[in-house]
Amino acid sequence: MLAVIDRIGEMVATIDAGEELPAGDDSALIAALQPGAEGPALPAVAAGDIKSTAAPRTIRLSVELLDRVMSGVSDMVLARNELARRLRESTGDVAVDGAFERLSGIIAEMRDAITRTRMQRVENLFVAIPRMVRDLSADLGKQVLVDIGGGDVELDREMIEMIRDPLTHIIRNAVDHGIESPADRIKSGKREIGILSVSARQSGNQILIDIVDDGRGIDGKRLVEKAIATGTLSTADAAVMAPRERLALIFEAGLSTAREVTAISGRGVGMDVVRSNIERIGGTVEVDSTLDQGTRMTLRVPLTLTIIPALTVSIGSQHFAIPRTAIEEIVRANGGSVTLDRIGGAGVATIRGRRMPEIALADVLGLESAMADEERTLVVLRPAGGDVYALAVDRIHDHEELVVKPAAPAVMATGLYAGTTLADDGSPILLFDPGGLAEQGGVRLEAQERAARVVEALGQPAKARELPVLLFRGLDGGRRALRLGVVDRIEEVPADAIRFAAGQLRVQLGDSILPLAGVEEGTVFEGKVRLFRLSDGVSEVGYAFNEVIDLMGLTESLIPAARPGAVSGVALIGGEPAELLDAHWIFAEHASGRAGGKPSICRLAADDPWVQNLLRPIVEAAGYLVIDETTELAADLTIALEGGTEPSDGGRTIWLRTEPEAAAAGTRKDSIYRYDREGLLKALKAAGASR
Repeated sequence: MLAVIDRIGEMVATIDAGEELPAGDDSALIAALQPGAEGPALPAVAAGDIKSTAAPRTIRLSVELLDRVMSGVSDMVLARNELARRLRESTGDVAVDGAFERLSGIIAEMRDAITRTRMQRVENLFVAIPRMVRDLSADLGKQVLVDIGGGDVELDREMIEMIRDPLTHIIRNAVDHGIESPADRIKSGKREIGILSVSARQSGNQILIDIVDDGRGIDGKRLVEKAIATGTLSTADAAVMAPRERLALIFEAGLSTAREVTAISGRGVGMDVVRSNIERIGGTVEVDSTLDQGTRMTLRVPLTLTIIPALTVSIGSQHFAIPRTAIEEIVRANGGSVTLDRIGGAGVATIRGRRMPEIALADVLGLESAMADEERTLVVLRPAGGDVYALAVDRIHDHEELVVKPAAPAVMATGLYAGTTLADDGSPILLFDPGGLAEQGGVRLEAQERAARVVEALGQPAKARELPVLLFRGLDGGRRALRLGVVDRIEEVPADAIRFAAGQLRVQLGDSILPLAGVEEGTVFEGKVRLFRLSDGVSEVGYAFNEVIDLMGLTESLIPAARPGAVSGVALIGGEPAELLDAHWIFAEHASGRAGGKPSICRLAADDPWVQNLLRPIVEAAGYLVIDETTELAADLTIALEGGTEPSDGGRTIWLRTEPEAAAAGTRKDSIYRYDREGLLKALKAAGASR
């Protein structure tokens, strides 16, 4: 059948080229379709069975013309930004402001429409995968079933071409070294046919492409052993690595767990190139694997490379831009929770007890700074696939959507920049590449972060750590705090984006509709409304507020609330009382302790954001001392997510499932829904009482 399709493709290509079909003999193909020949016979198709469908009305446009139109829209965006700045500086006129809002909306709609003309369905990227997998599995003597999903998701045509090679490499790895031979699969209790699933979905302004196989998985321990043997990793660093960090070693150059590197692929060989190619376009590669169960690779790439949200900063009179996706937080260098040191000639910043490298942008670029070190502002950056570092700049300016274009080859060759853009006054601004900036500043991200964990594990006494919180004022003027780990970002929406629907208050953010918390009944919104976008790793909730006060560290003991609710307790933050919000309660409501004596010990996964940011506060409030898998202490209780490995402590285990209702098969009878607060508290109390 594939040979027939290839033959038809050749004929169509010849006709499209305006050439005559050469005389040929298709008797071999025809004979293969006859009854009794190798392969199944094809049933005849009656003429009445063929249904004609009307093709959509389309016209063909050159890519150059689309680029020119997009460039014109980009200039309109810049002009809108300049007009917005001038309106902010003037006294303001209600009529003028209203006209500007309408103009801004029209420009946004036009920009979105033009952007969509550059989009293509991801199925154009997926269409060759079944044939490629079939050919590879035939050569390797394997049986692989391909499952394709999300082909209707649209992505910028340039992005599709840029991720084609990395995606192909990952799929070849999965077929060659991920999925076992039929005999090995039967021995391990699996079906002889392996499953390879490739799917795409949109999340905000990103496209997520998942490549999942049910093969042998990646052995994190073997990766660590190989990294130690090759000198990539020290024994001390390996001792404090979390499971996800062990799997991330697969992206180290030349590191592989494959026993044999074949001509087709080698899992781990070349994965550093895959990651660098994805990071070059502002994306990330994530890996999750369970030994003998399978591997999931996730590619996160932006929808388009043309317009991105960015933060403008300056050194002296020079302005630059930083991609907003790489910014983790912004702090003042002279803040009470920040200390700056020089160790071995290198800068080190300690922000709320967290150590990280610190580089001065003025030193990297050779520019003269107008401020002393302690007067600068620190932008904490996390490059794609790397760990955090602090960048010292003179001033912080606006968050804006910038139109990014490639810079001159000589500029791009420095490795510092990802492109160029224009400010609203027409002056050029260079956009930094956070990874290249760190490299030029002499920061080895992974090595520094591991070293910091070694110092912390070996030198820090067991004591309560400072909790980073975001201090703000609610809509009612109340002083409140929220754990920084659950705040994804801050949004500003018009009042008409907030509506009561489906039984609760909701807010529209782009293409997403989120439940809205932090609002009292009867509140009337006018103008713009600011809100936190909270995330637990799966769901999102909006939380409305009035203003951000500061990023602080909670060191004082928390006085628990009298009853369960949105507030878990009150504490002194910055010398004044503030209510600490209970993120677990907020998600349970909208998205869906023992005193005295030696405390019970509960072990939680350290590398799961949901566990650390939402589950851990509940466990600590119940009177437990929380440790992770790197701490060599016997735990009285372990809380694990269903599907994980069986704990080896020997103590009691509470299993949490992601679905509200337990499935008929494959689900533990004693598991608890992770947002069943009452059930979880009962289980914690029972585990403590049985100690």
